[in-house]
Amino acid sequence: MSYKAEYIWIDGTEPTAKLRSKTKILADGAEPGVWGFDGSSTNQAQGHSSDRVLKPVATYPDPIRGGANLLVLCEVFDIDGTPHSSNTRALLRPVAERFEGQESLFGIEQEYTFFQGSRPLGFPEAGYPAPQGGYYCGVGADEIFGREIVEKHLDNCLAAGLGISGINAEVMPGQWEFQVGPLSPLEVADQLWVARWLLYRTAEEFGVSATLDPKPAKGDWNGAGAHTNFSTKAMREGYDAIVEACEALGRDDKPMEHIKNYGSGVEARLTGAHETAPWSEYSYGVSDRGASVRIPWQVEVDKKGYIEDRRPNANVDPYVVTRLIVGTCCSALEKAELV
Repeated sequence: MSYKAEYIWIDGTEPTAKLRSKTKILADGAEPGVWGFDGSSTNQAQGHSSDRVLKPVATYPDPIRGGANLLVLCEVFDIDGTPHSSNTRALLRPVAERFEGQESLFGIEQEYTFFQGSRPLGFPEAGYPAPQGGYYCGVGADEIFGREIVEKHLDNCLAAGLGISGINAEVMPGQWEFQVGPLSPLEVADQLWVARWLLYRTAEEFGVSATLDPKPAKGDWNGAGAHTNFSTKAMREGYDAIVEACEALGRDDKPMEHIKNYGSGVEARLTGAHETAPWSEYSYGVSDRGASVRIPWQVEVDKKGYIEDRRPNANVDPYVVTRLIVGTCCSALEKAELV
């Protein structure tokens, strides 16, 4: 007997990487091993030296094919055994290990938009739908578009063993969100990439595409983000660590370092309107969805908990955003002796 292993990796497309995958047939009981691919077709090599290496880092039950079949998430390496320049997971690994004792947890809210051809699902062929207002967490065929795809995607994620914690319709027609976490930095980033792959693959079966474009419809419509919730053990136990983490994200050159790595097109989304803070200004506040970083009201009441960085785009690389937040906040908490 044999089974199908779907090898999944992140390519080298810029400014926003794409997901790629291909299938390998393995003997029953065999572990997915190292495999190769043509990097010249994924923006990861030149044609004269195109071999690149896939190294499995996590496996999940394949909910699309079922049975004993697997999804195999991989890192990309050069043939000399060094991580490829597009391999952002390799940059997260040492940072996550260095601050492992602080027990960082992440919950990422992945917004996305369904498209039918060239227009968002639910937009008429000519003109625009009714203004925003009734679509967020709405119900009814006049306000909700694509629910059957969303429900199937949720079922697929759960069948794959992913740490999905919820779904909801978002502010614009055809726009939805799922949440992954709370999980450690590597786990949340791995699982978000796999959940994205399952989103594209599930929508494909309905003849619909899903996009992480941060501003999928121009004009008076909300953009799409990946709000990133973060805490350490110290933050989950005391408010001083909450404040220090917020302050750390606003010190020195940190705001711009983070913004420039929070996804392509961030300036089009973070305008100061539509529940965003301007991309060029850093702020934090309690229960403030117009701030760069929000402290939930219950956190202030309890004097412990987590913070929400509202700046990352829907198309952000989760390996990058987790690395930056852990590096900035955990370093500051360590220096302040709040660990």
